[in-house]
Amino acid sequence: MPFKRSFNTVGVHCGGEVCDVVTGGVRDVPGKTMYDKMVYFSQKDDHLRNLLLNEPRGCSAMCHNLLLPPTNPEADYGFIIMEHEEYPPMSGANTVAMVTCLLETGMVEMKEPETVVKLDAPAGLVTAYAKSFVFALDKEIDVPGLGKVKVDIANGGMIYVLVDAASVGLKIKSTEGAKLVEVGERIKRATMDQTDPVHPENSGIHGVTSIEFTEPLYEYKDGKAANNTVVLFSMREGS
Repeated sequence: MPFKRSFNTVGVHCGGEVCDVVTGGVRDVPGKTMYDKMVYFSQKDDHLRNLLLNEPRGCSAMCHNLLLPPTNPEADYGFIIMEHEEYPPMSGANTVAMVTCLLETGMVEMKEPETVVKLDAPAGLVTAYAKSFVFALDKEIDVPGLGKVKVDIANGGMIYVLVDAASVGLKIKSTEGAKLVEVGERIKRATMDQTDPVHPENSGIHGVTSIEFTEPLYEYKDGKAANNTVVLFSMREGS
């Protein structure tokens, strides 16, 4: 079957929000700034947004990001955000997804002790970096109904409590979603009562934000994969 057009897309989510990144198949468009390019897509090439976001290729719960050459020489890449109703000039979740895509695919090299990624967005230059570090490993938390549970507490922009799902008798699958939320809330609130991690460079950043259940790595195709799911404050689950 012949194809008139094809796209290379990396599936990315940010806390459960789908923010896929189109890395190939989209031509660059005229414009001195990324804002100009956004306007061009909106006014002259909007069929692309409809093609990618509507069924059967997309759905109402997702966004797409177009990876483009930057117009700002300071930036590593440029990007344009496409949502169902508009082209927003900036989006936190889509920026996180874009940076994750660039780093995880190797388009931007990861460097120690931190990697700085600069993006040319319609709203202007975005500098993305966040130091990640561990507050505690295998810390025992006394959880009502569960006894002592070992958790890791780490910062990656937000402060997470990480728990091996199997250690509390759970599996990360859709049929256990309600149980994951209920147990996750118990562990998180017990952790909040028993410890208060404080960011070493900004004391205003402290306390647990979310809990993440993890499972071990497993062989998948030509690499490795792992399942995880995050329980947020509002009793929502995102995986």
